Amino acid sequence: MPKSIDGLMRYMRREKGISINGSSQKRKLRNMGYYHGYKGYRFIGKSSNPIVYTDFKQLVAIYEFDMKLKALFYPQLTFIETALKNCVLEEVLNQSHSDNFNYIYTNFLTDYKRFSPGSSKHKEALKSRLALRDHVYSALTREYGNKKEVVQHFYHKDASVPIWAIFEVLTLGEFGNFFSCLNYNIRRAVSESMVLHQPSDTDAFLTKKIIFTIKELRNAVAHNDVIFDTRFSRSKIDSALSKSLEIETSIKNITFKNIVDYLILVVYLLKKFGVSKVEARKLVSDVQNTIETLRNDIPISIHAKIIPTDTRGKISNLNKYI
Repeated sequence: MPKSIDGLMRYMRREKGISINGSSQKRKLRNMGYYHGYKGYRFIGKSSNPIVYTDFKQLVAIYEFDMKLKALFYPQLTFIETALKNCVLEEVLNQSHSDNFNYIYTNFLTDYKRFSPGSSKHKEALKSRLALRDHVYSALTREYGNKKEVVQHFYHKDASVPIWAIFEVLTLGEFGNFFSCLNYNIRRAVSESMVLHQPSDTDAFLTKKIIFTIKELRNAVAHNDVIFDTRFSRSKIDSALSKSLEIETSIKNITFKNIVDYLILVVYLLKKFGVSKVEARKLVSDVQNTIETLRNDIPISIHAKIIPTDTRGKISNLNKYI
């Protein structure tokens, strides 16, 4: 039989050794949810690395730490997603001189041509291009059904949906696939427009690596998944991205195995898109204060497992970079 909130509290006390009592803590457990709260925050990274709680207050502190991080990141990630799309859109329009998706698809989404016809890489790239076309039309169908005005407007006029309107309805992952299919000239133009570190971007795919790295964090934040331990990262981050960030920011050991490394990437992109130093410093300060609050609310043994020892140094260097 499913346990009631009182039953779950007894289970946590008797089986897990966690002190939890009173109406206030009962309400907090109910609000955060036993399965989203305790089950979600009972380990760091993976279930084989459990957090040994002795008091429910410790669990609440980590839960609130995670929620504050998401609140700080969300508006910045939304801004970055829009800025990335607009940057790519500008270069696509500059080189194609058209906003027609079919024309752009035929003439500029041609990365597959750099491979020998019939080779495994050629087939893979061509398959990705074909899948992209399906995803674009599926996105338009999805948003037409959702009564997205920007899509319905063109369909009701019996007109093609322009590329800028398509960008409005693509998810960040779909947008990343679009960028992956672009030809070298447009990819290079985007890289130069963003003033990325060119020696680290020999194939002009650094923007793609940024998009997919940001996508995982953005999706985790948007869906209220746990982010403090970067468990949302499903794929290996390309070393070229880490190296370029280390070179440009003078911050060492960027591995994306902790949330501060994602903060570095976010600040890096904010700076690339012209956000003021004041706003960037405020984000860093807010994250730093959130980390310090956590330090005061949980045992140092748990804090040391969550926050790497080089965090203060990275934040100090990040402020210097700003």
